[in-house]
Amino acid sequence: MAGHAGTTTMPEGLTHAKLGMWLFLASEVMLFSTLFTSYVIFRTTAPAWPHGWQILNIPLGTLNTAVLITSSVTMVMSYAKALERDRKGFNFYLGLTIACAFGFLIIKSLEWGPKFMHGLSPSTNMFYGVYFTLTGLHGIHVIGGIIANSYLLWSANRDFDEDFFAGRIEAAGLYWHFVDIVWIFLFPTIYLL
Repeated sequence: MAGHAGTTTMPEGLTHAKLGMWLFLASEVMLFSTLFTSYVIFRTTAPAWPHGWQILNIPLGTLNTAVLITSSVTMVMSYAKALERDRKGFNFYLGLTIACAFGFLIIKSLEWGPKFMHGLSPSTNMFYGVYFTLTGLHGIHVIGGIIANSYLLWSANRDFDEDFFAGRIEAAGLYWHFVDIVWIFLFPTIYLL
């Protein structure tokens, strides 16, 4: 069954876009698993390791967690509105998802800014090296989600047919939920332990 580029459905009912996203996310799981494993090794072999809750901004991290969970809900709602062919609802909820992503980055900058102003950086010690690497890489993934979702928002006003939302929106939703899940693991691991 042919559709738009990247949304062709295979006999099993799986779109190429969805299969491609699952394969991409598998590689991302390997990347973050390696980083989390490195964190565990560094932490267990270090002579001294600070507790995140003692030196990181827990209220801002908690707020960012709430923002990302909210963005997952709005992403699901945008997909539901696309299935209903409600372009206005889709635009509203996907716009909220993008706004939450920007909110996450703004909150993260409020957390990172004072650290840099006080001379704390990835080269300060192993803890800050891990902290800035994991949260920075996650932030890059948030930016990737902003770009992908902004493209969907823009292109939905030109092409809002079944193949469009069946493939591209679902693939973008999978990616966005992955970004949220990474934070759900990252926040307690780095901030609360």
